[in-house]
Amino acid sequence: MTTSLIGLALALFLLAFAALYYAATLRQESGLPEGKVIYNDSGGWFAHHENLYDPALRLVGKPDYLVDEPDGTLTPVELKSMAAPREPYEGHIMQLAAYCLLVERKYGRRPRYGIIQYKDRAFAIDYTAELEEMLIDLIGDMRDDLFTPDVPRSHEDWPRCAGCALRSACDQSLA
Repeated sequence: MTTSLIGLALALFLLAFAALYYAATLRQESGLPEGKVIYNDSGGWFAHHENLYDPALRLVGKPDYLVDEPDGTLTPVELKSMAAPREPYEGHIMQLAAYCLLVERKYGRRPRYGIIQYKDRAFAIDYTAELEEMLIDLIGDMRDDLFTPDVPRSHEDWPRCAGCALRSACDQSLA
């Protein structure tokens, strides 16, 4: 009887070790930094439904993850399902900068950086004063364009046009 209990305990220990190893491997592949995930909007079991909001800029958003790192740094992580480009797209950087700004407004702690995790590669983007200023300028430009009757297309990217929800109403469509 004692031998079977020892065998069972050993099997459970090995199973627990394998589960921990598997979890560590998944975390490493996810691109998440070390720390506690305090916000999750990636559609997982513990999804966080609260929007982050800045009333001064009228800006709202939800990062896929927000990680509280051991040193107290809050790091937003944005997941992209596509293969990584050579450099992150400007729009993806601005989206991540918006999450950094929203995190600072909500939690009172300025992120040092954020992460854009593509399917096969991650980019850490420093959240600098210059990036924040670019974001605020971009938001201002977008607000100005809300009242402009004809805003010219801002790209020459056929696939982007092909996937656009407004393509049927656009007189500048490439697709």
